[in-house]
Amino acid sequence: MQKEFSLKDLLLITPPFTQLNTPYPATAYIKGFLNTKNISSYQIDLGIEVILALFSKSGIEKIFSKTPSLEGTSENSKRIFALREEYIKTIDQVILFLQNKNPTLARQICSMNFLPEASRFNQLDDMEYAFGNMGLQDKAKHLATLYLEDISDYMVENIDADFGFSRYAERIGQSANSFEELYEKLNDQHTFTDEFTLKILQEKLDLVQPKLVCFSVPFPGNLYAAFRSAQFIKANYPNIKIAMGGGFPNTELRELKDASVFEFFDYITLDDGELPLELVYENAISNKDISEAEFKRTFILENLEVKYINNTARSDYKQAFVGTPDYSNLLLDQYISVIEIANPMHSLWSDGRWNKLTMAHGCYWGKCTFCDISLDYIKIYEPISAKILVDRMEELIAQTGESGFHFVDEAAPPALMREVALEILRRNLVVTWWTNIRFEKSFSRDLCFLLKISGCVAVSGGLEVASDRLLKLIDKGVSVEQVAKVTRNFTEAGIMVHSYLMFGFPTQTVQETVDSLEMVRQLFEMGILQSGFWHQFSMTAHSPIGQNPQEFGVQPLKKEIQFANNDIEFTDETGIDHSKFSFGLKKSLFNFMHGINFDLPLKDWFDFKIPKTTIHPDYIHDCLLEEENFVFKANSKLVFLDKNPQTENLTKRTKVGTFEFTRLIFHLRTNIVKFELEKEKAEWLLKIFAENSTANPKKITAQQLKNQFEENFEDFELFWFSKPMQQLKENGVILSL
Repeated sequence: MQKEFSLKDLLLITPPFTQLNTPYPATAYIKGFLNTKNISSYQIDLGIEVILALFSKSGIEKIFSKTPSLEGTSENSKRIFALREEYIKTIDQVILFLQNKNPTLARQICSMNFLPEASRFNQLDDMEYAFGNMGLQDKAKHLATLYLEDISDYMVENIDADFGFSRYAERIGQSANSFEELYEKLNDQHTFTDEFTLKILQEKLDLVQPKLVCFSVPFPGNLYAAFRSAQFIKANYPNIKIAMGGGFPNTELRELKDASVFEFFDYITLDDGELPLELVYENAISNKDISEAEFKRTFILENLEVKYINNTARSDYKQAFVGTPDYSNLLLDQYISVIEIANPMHSLWSDGRWNKLTMAHGCYWGKCTFCDISLDYIKIYEPISAKILVDRMEELIAQTGESGFHFVDEAAPPALMREVALEILRRNLVVTWWTNIRFEKSFSRDLCFLLKISGCVAVSGGLEVASDRLLKLIDKGVSVEQVAKVTRNFTEAGIMVHSYLMFGFPTQTVQETVDSLEMVRQLFEMGILQSGFWHQFSMTAHSPIGQNPQEFGVQPLKKEIQFANNDIEFTDETGIDHSKFSFGLKKSLFNFMHGINFDLPLKDWFDFKIPKTTIHPDYIHDCLLEEENFVFKANSKLVFLDKNPQTENLTKRTKVGTFEFTRLIFHLRTNIVKFELEKEKAEWLLKIFAENSTANPKKITAQQLKNQFEENFEDFELFWFSKPMQQLKENGVILSL
């Protein structure tokens, strides 16, 4: 018997489009908080629901229902239209395959005679080396993704020029200092995609019958759909109040002045959404007079003027009290996994379902000069305890059935990562996780190994400009040498490393761009970097560069702000056109990620003259030569991963007497470690393992271990750096953190 649906006070909406493979987490975070306040809510990811409606048999039939004109239509569109029956026939099965519900279709897809092929398939010339190490399922996902992108290309050319899988009408939302262009589009007729969006929205509104609808708008590519949906609600459900929050207003709408925005929304909140939304809810439900209401960081319209109200004395909620994200109502089994390019890190972003969590609010470093460090989501650093975090992981596993986690931190703190890893091991959980980091020296070989055995499979971090001078100007707090050592430690532990790379930073010279490319080439050639992405520097209003541009040799182009303000156009005193480097940097990186063309001269990646690199060809190699295996660090904390060693007592007779030994046998996951110790030392070591396993939250220091050893024996250093102990340390049985 179907459970009767109960009406909700709040409807939380992520507008089209964000990710295809997993929900954007903002509404799940808010719903989890609302649960702690006993406020009833319902959430939808409107994006995935629209995608599934569009990319269905009936949706594809509508796409092809209008014959494109023969004049002015590309050959590619003509081909796709000619093959329309093949698209209509195959679409439902392809979507099921990408939802991991029809895995056997992979064999048909990979036969290369099943899917209709248009221009996106032209990129398959290098299929063998790009996908040589990928399995059948991944190869089929890539081919199915190209098939969907062909349909998308057809839509953009013939049906809806603003369509995009992970963004819609993004151009209008980017750097929109004025609301005028977006306002004009909203007063134009509905687009093809709008018809699907608004039909589904109406069904949800009639089902939930909310008093308040809240749109979370993370990116410019969600903005238009949020406004179009709000417009529909205002026209058809005038009693419903509408609020907007999320990443876009947090970064872009802090200087909002245009009253026209409030034809669509009643409230726009900034920064952490919990308390602002709670107060908005109280106001919307009670219908208090605006002048009497309390608000937290909220824009409203009062007497036809935009007002920013922050008049409550209440403080934001601490992270320990915001609740566990709640993914209920979302169509978790209907998201689709896509593989756009053969980049291992991109596949993590676009393939598979991930539960999203945050280890710490804000950034523990908070100094990078290109970053929005003046905003609360970066500036206010507040970590969560490892116990609470792993509690939330267990709750989400029970709720979603998924044990994969993406920690969406600005930069996950190494000390907290260590404690989370130990807590995971303590509870004997099997999880898979990845996150964003700073390449700082705290990530030792042993810490990386601990993270790996707790389930960490990948990290991403900013190498940025790969130049020590510019890294200092960025105030990144790392050097290229340090990055090399840290990426080596992660790689040797079996954790994939992705690096964000930047070019065109203020005062960056052509020589520094070439040298940065050489650094990146060497990192990939040494095998200590597996993935990367170049992007051109952009100046934002809330970064130290945006707030003090003269200190960095850039001149902002001033514009009047009525609506959005984040990306700032500027001129650089160097006068260099950095954009001309984009193609060569990205093409070379594509080759390096596939392990080829390291010997090609750097000049061959560009169609213009560049200077020779000044970086020694063995620079990164030489950075990795330094070893610290035989350095005693008294304050380091030790973890003994109890492997339940087997023991055998042995007696050895020599000319000088009979000695008792114990053979210790450690059965590890992939190998066996055996060695012999004097019986008394073996018994002492087994006692240390028992007392200092991961089950014990207190960790012994190296100095404390030395003191205990010297109560019974002599020469701790000789024992600690002996071959048996080195074997245990090299195999991760004893970790120094």
